[in-house]
Formats: sequence, structure tokens, C-alpha cells
Amino acid sequence: MKRATIYLEEDLHKALKIKAAETSSSVSNLVNEVIRASLAEDIEDLQAFRDRESEPSVDFEEFLKGMKKNGRL
Repeated sequence: MKRATIYLEEDLHKALKIKAAETSSSVSNLVNEVIRASLAEDIEDLQAFRDRESEPSVDFEEFLKGMKKNGRL
């Protein structure tokens, strides 16, 4: 395990310390869990982008113009 220095806002640090005590965990373990979850979510997001890269893109301005033309705006 590597050691790192991070700076937390006071209220976040207090909340982490309370949660660590209530869950019989450490602040480090809680931070590691959150980072792991965030990175796992990034993997899912990247896969979703790859899955949709062959879909045609839609220009937002043109889409809105089409909605207005069809009386939907």
C-alpha cells in the first residue's frame, strides 16, 4: 500500500471520521472504497461510449429547430 497526502475540507474529514468509527473501518479504507467505485463507474462510462460510437450524432441546435418546426416547442 502507498502512502499519500490529501487535503480534505474540514466537514468532509469530520464526516469520514464519524463514518469510520460507526462502521469499524478506517478513513483510508473508506477513501479507497470510494475511489474504487468511482474508477469502476468510469470503466462503465467508457464502455457505454464505445458501445454507442457508431450511432449517428445529432446536432442539438438542428434538433431544436426541428422540434419548433413541428410545433413541439
